[in-house]
Order: sequence, then C-alpha cells, then structure tokens
Amino acid sequence: MTAVQDLRSWNRLVALAAQERISRPASMRLDTGGLLMDFSRQRIDQDIIDALIALAQESDLPSAIEDLFEGATVNASERRAALHTAIRAPHHERPDGVADVIEAEQARMLDVARHVREGDWRGATGKPFSTVVHIGIGGSRLGPELVVNALGGDFDIRFLSNVDGNAAIRAFADLDPNETLIVVASKSFGTLETLTNARYARSWLLERTGDENAVARHFVAVTANIEAARRFGIPADRCLPIWDWIGGRYSLWSAVGLPIAIALGETGFRELLGGAHHMDHHFRTSPSAQNLPLMLALLGIWNNNFLDASTHAVLVYDHRLAILPQFLQQLEMESSGKSVTNDGSPSRIDTAPVIWGGEETDGQHAFHQLLHQGTRAFSADFVAVANPGHDLADQHRWLLANCLGQGEALLTGAPSPADAPHQAVAGNHPSTTLLLDRLDSRRLGMLIALYEHKVFCQSVIWGINPFDQWGVELGKQLARRVYDALGVSTDDTIDESTASLVDVLKSYRR
Repeated sequence: MTAVQDLRSWNRLVALAAQERISRPASMRLDTGGLLMDFSRQRIDQDIIDALIALAQESDLPSAIEDLFEGATVNASERRAALHTAIRAPHHERPDGVADVIEAEQARMLDVARHVREGDWRGATGKPFSTVVHIGIGGSRLGPELVVNALGGDFDIRFLSNVDGNAAIRAFADLDPNETLIVVASKSFGTLETLTNARYARSWLLERTGDENAVARHFVAVTANIEAARRFGIPADRCLPIWDWIGGRYSLWSAVGLPIAIALGETGFRELLGGAHHMDHHFRTSPSAQNLPLMLALLGIWNNNFLDASTHAVLVYDHRLAILPQFLQQLEMESSGKSVTNDGSPSRIDTAPVIWGGEETDGQHAFHQLLHQGTRAFSADFVAVANPGHDLADQHRWLLANCLGQGEALLTGAPSPADAPHQAVAGNHPSTTLLLDRLDSRRLGMLIALYEHKVFCQSVIWGINPFDQWGVELGKQLARRVYDALGVSTDDTIDESTASLVDVLKSYRR
C-alpha cells in the first residue's frame, strides 16, 4: 500500500501550496436537487482543483466508492460492510442478502410509528401516547434529534443521552407516565449511559403507575441484543433491530430513526430516505469535477493538509439546524480521528481537523472575533436556507445578509486606518457556502448524506477506517474502575492523579 504522501499528486499539491499564487474564479458552484455548494471563497484555482481530483483518482477512490455501495468489507478492523446507503435505496438497488430483510424491518418500524401516531398503541391504562422519550447516545441520539429539531412534526419527542441525572430529571419533567412511550436505542443494550438512563426511566414509570407490567406496554427497544432487552422487561415484539453493518453515526436511516417516523409520519420519513438516496446516486455517478461530496472532501483535505487549517467551523444560519455542528462533530471526528492507517502503520499526515461551530447570528457576537482577527488558521462551512418556512421576511433577510456578509469578511478582510492597526482584518480565510432552497425532509436527507460521503472520501485518501472507533472504548473501560472506586472499593491499578481526585470527590460528597 503506497502512503498518500508518496503519491505524485500529493507532492504536486505540496508544490502548489508553496507557490501562494491563488487566483480565485468569480464563481465556483455545484448543485443538485435544491442543494447548492458555492466554493468560490476557497483558496484554490484550476490547477489546484485538477491536482486534487488527480489525488482522488490516484488513491483509487472510484473503486472504493463501488465497494461501499456493493456491500464489500469496507470496515476492515471489524470485518464488516457499511450498508447505511442500502437502507435508503430502492429494493432493486440493494446488495444481495440484505434487500429483503431491510424491506421487512423498515415496514415493521413504520408500522410501529403509525400505530403510535394514530393512537392504536396505548399505555397500561389504555391512554394513547402523547410523548416519546428517546434514550440513546452518540449516533443513537444525534441523528434523530437533528432531524426532529429541524423538521418538527406533530408529536412531542424528547431526547435523553447524557448520564448526568439532571438531564434525566429534565427529560421526564411534567410528563404523564400513562401517556409516555420510552424508546431505548442501543445496539448492544449495554451502553453504560443508555442503560443507566433506561433504568431510571423504568423506575420513574413503575413508581408512578404502580403496575409492574407497564414496562412491556411503555417501552420499545432498538437493539441487536433482544435477549438483554427481554431481561430488562421489553418483550421481543417490542424490539426493532439494528444490524452490525450499520454504525451508530450512520444509523438514523434505520430503526434508530423511529422518533423521526413518529414525528413526521411515513411520508416524511420516506422523503428523508429519498433525499439521502438522491445524494447517494449523485455521489456514485457524477464526474469528479461535478461531484458535491467529493469536492467538499477535497477542499477539506486542501485546507487541512496543505494550508494548515487544523480546525473547521460549521456556521449555521438557520435555527432549525442548530445542532448540525454537534452532529458533524461526531460524524467527522469519530470517523476520521485516527492515527493508524489501514495497513497498521502510523499515519504520517494529519487526519480529521477539529470540528466546531454554532448557531448564527449568535456566534458573530462570540467567537467570530477570533475568526476575523485571531492568529489561528481555519476553514469554515456556512449553511443557510433560502426560504425560511415563516413569514418574518425582514428577520430572514437580515439572517441571510449576515451569512453572506460574514463569508465576504473572511475572504476579503479590511485594511486598518493608518492610526488604528487594531482595526485590521486580514481576510483570506477559506469557506464554502451550502445553500438549501428550503428545509424539508428531502433536502435534509441530502445534506446529511453529503457530509457522510465527504467523510468516506477523505478516509480513503488518508488511508484510514472511518467505520470503527476504538479510541472511544478506553475511556469507558477506565470509567468502570473509577465508578467502583467512587463507591466503597479501592483499586490499586488507578493512577495516582486519578486516585487523589477520587479521594477529593469522596470527601466532598461526605
């Protein structure tokens, strides 16, 4: 396996970055299905674009894309396919062996959502459900919450992920237990935070109903461990599957998306899948220079690896997409935060940048000062929606004006008056603008799939596996030892610093 930094195209890009001869074109933009990507504010020219596309070709990205869609073992460390694209594809486009099972279980999940929405499923006292509390963490929470927050719906959906007891208390505050459905999403049904919160939810329900049979009527599990769910009290017919070839951060398209289907109904959920499939088809079939996910990925590599932009800001100019930066933090940093390549050797180049950002225009009165006059190199995505879904026209006009104006300021900067050097804004910071014509299920599905495929393209070029997350496991293992130490036991294997902090916490709690 040839290391990426040894490729001819990589070294061509090193030379181009050293030349500092950027002549930006007036317009560089791509669009598909109501989603436009404008990258005319990037520090690129046609020579750089050509070299980046050559890098993708030399990295054998086209064959890797086919492997992804055909169900090959793209998750090498866990010896699995990654078939999130199959879930949103029509039956005839799915790989052999999964088409029928996806069809059957998707229909079953949508049937559950319909029964809840229409009041056919009822609680232990015979009342229909009015609220859903979805318990999961990471991808089992962020994807569904992003979609429900963005698109609303006609059902009260709450999300609980943090193991902090304050979060659990607030999630269940003011709820009627007789009208509350609780969804527990955990592939293993052993995720520490999810199971701890699920136990709290079970106690909350039983204490208020006094009916030990209520768990079977008020809980649904999304899991691959049906036996563990059954021991918890959730019968098998209230369990929906999640397969080992679906990673958590790619799982909103599966039964993990049950709260989405409850909030939006079957039509809304299928439109979400349809939008993602539209982007899948575009990604798989479009030429490199017209391929939105590929170009977004290549721009990220240019900024990160050649312009030293070690952080990337996601600046969202639509309140409905406020948690998109948080969603992308997990998608990108958990996928690409790797230092070992697929052949087991250390990576000699930087992989994922730090992803951060926020809801605008709030960020303009907080961290934008650093963007405009700080000393750090960074890149940015601006995300906006042309038609806001409300009639407050002046507010939306100002929102869009700020979005475009901030992008211009990052690009052009401003000189300072002769007697006021502190007013200088350097500019020359690269950014991309992603513009939706409107925010609906289909467009949101396209946007999420765009970023998913961006991550995949970058992982192939960097030579890493974007579908595992072994680094996440270490902290979990250590936390279990510290949990015991915070009780009555001692553990001599805990390091001295941690042990002293445990002693302090014990003294405070006494």
